[in-house]
Amino acid sequence: MGHDHSHHHTNNKKALTLSFFLISFYLVVEVIGGIMTNSLALLSDAGHMLSDAVSLGLSLFAIKVGEKKATNTKTYGYKRFEILVAFLNGLALIFISLYILWEAFHRLLTSPEVMSTGMIIISSVGLVVNIVAAFLLMKGDHHDNLNVRSAFLHVLGDLLGSIGAIVAAVLILLFGWNWADPVASIIVAFFVIVSGVRVTRDSFHVLMEGTPSNLNTEKIKEKLLTIDGIKEVQDLHIWSISSDFPALSCHIVVEDFNRYEQIMTESKHILSHAFHIEHTTIQVDKHQGICGHCN
Repeated sequence: MGHDHSHHHTNNKKALTLSFFLISFYLVVEVIGGIMTNSLALLSDAGHMLSDAVSLGLSLFAIKVGEKKATNTKTYGYKRFEILVAFLNGLALIFISLYILWEAFHRLLTSPEVMSTGMIIISSVGLVVNIVAAFLLMKGDHHDNLNVRSAFLHVLGDLLGSIGAIVAAVLILLFGWNWADPVASIIVAFFVIVSGVRVTRDSFHVLMEGTPSNLNTEKIKEKLLTIDGIKEVQDLHIWSISSDFPALSCHIVVEDFNRYEQIMTESKHILSHAFHIEHTTIQVDKHQGICGHCN
């Protein structure tokens, strides 16, 4: 498990670093291109790219901060910082999308001229850049690590933005439909808002010490009660320190203290192998002497 964790950690760092430099470079190109072509779709894509660059930079910083060792005042270290960054990234996705929606509705009323040829070229290169960045982040742990997932969703939003800008540019070029530019921005903004809400919700759940979605407290209780000698499982709490660091604490009520060591070994084995929970705090109480306040 430790080897697997460090392997994911290294991959995440590498993916985020390469994506950060790639996105940051192209961001400058897209801002200049958006201003020159007068395209909101390109400028909104550049807005997403700016949020990407900030998001990727913050995610890298979060991983670096998360590597700091635990101290007497920060006994879990700084791993939770990654979740805080994911939460801020989720909020950034929502606010940027809302601003683009507002700008797009204004544009729908005026339909300004857009240089479609330049828009096609710039958004096509942007699409390639986003595909490469998304591919790099897919090599990281984008399923389980909230921080990497929020960065991946930023890039995915950009990728959609580039596709939207290309489609809009083609429609403007072929039919002179200038309204296609803000409409493309609106469609992409809705997709990005959904992603932002999900990341914000998931990271908020971790910050509120919620039970990880892949773990079921009832199933864990049932499994622990299969151990010979355990009468009850009480005061069970499961939470996450960071995306890939679940923790558990509970009281187990036993009939016979003589089997204490064997019960503890079996409990830790079940939690580790069946549920992948390594960080556990288990208090053992004798059946008659169970504390009254535990529930």
